[in-house]
Amino acid sequence: MNKQIVYNFVEAINGHNVDRICSLMTDDHTFIDCQGNEVVGKEKMRIGWIGYFQWFPDYKIELTDIFLHGDIVAAFGFASGTFQGSGDKKENHWRLPASWKAIIKNGEINLWQVYADSKIPYDIINKNKKQ
Repeated sequence: MNKQIVYNFVEAINGHNVDRICSLMTDDHTFIDCQGNEVVGKEKMRIGWIGYFQWFPDYKIELTDIFLHGDIVAAFGFASGTFQGSGDKKENHWRLPASWKAIIKNGEINLWQVYADSKIPYDIINKNKKQ
């Protein structure tokens, strides 16, 4: 069941379906990005996902492995996207190994934590801001 909740969450992310993403979160959902920044609250994350999909309208998670330990799910795979700034789309595309930790509470995602090297996406964003 908990694995399926994570699969459903990733499917909603890949479909950029913010309403569905939020429907799978607890009200006190915590998101932790790869730099350790935390956002708490479903409605704050709604705004966050909308903004992220504007930056990377083709953002996608590819899961290759998923492991379960009680209410904790560890997922591994790749994340990818193309920054929609100026410049060549191929030049603004990235695909990186990534992993995610999810904590499930009452059938919903209470924590979603990302582990990835974000240097390439941030370099692409910064390069496009300067143009």
